[in-house]
Amino acid sequence: MLEGKRIAILVEEDFEDAELTEPLRAMKEAGARVTIVGSGPKKTYRGKRKTAEVTADTTADTVDVGQFDAIIIPGGYAPDKMRMHQSMVDLVRRANGEGKLIAAVCHGPQLLISADAVKGRRVTSWPSVAVDLKNAGATWVDEPVVRDGNIVTSRKPADLPMFNKAIIEALL
Repeated sequence: MLEGKRIAILVEEDFEDAELTEPLRAMKEAGARVTIVGSGPKKTYRGKRKTAEVTADTTADTVDVGQFDAIIIPGGYAPDKMRMHQSMVDLVRRANGEGKLIAAVCHGPQLLISADAVKGRRVTSWPSVAVDLKNAGATWVDEPVVRDGNIVTSRKPADLPMFNKAIIEALL
């Protein structure tokens, strides 16, 4: 289904475990080639629930957005840490500028805010991020999955099946 598609999943310490592992599994099962992109020299990252650990294939400062058809940003505490790395922010900003699919779940839209990718967009997120999105010029809605152009957002782990389906459909 997604054969030939290349997807970057961004990672930083304390990601929401299922919000990385479930999209990773779903994208691989759909036939996509997935690359785990870390924020810096660290190679292994642990989820905040300590049930998942992933090894980065590369780093944000060494990849080119042209290598990917889509970027997935898991939630948890990781997005707040990701936006402290300019290479992560720049990668997402360039992807948005090129109209690449960017999918963010839970707290993932925090990185979208830092990349100036939400103004005028309809999005969703974990409820505590809503005020930040509104302040950045987005229209926030409480829905399981929202797609606005090249941006797909979702609220929480319970929404992951719909989030994964929306990513796959957007890449077909």
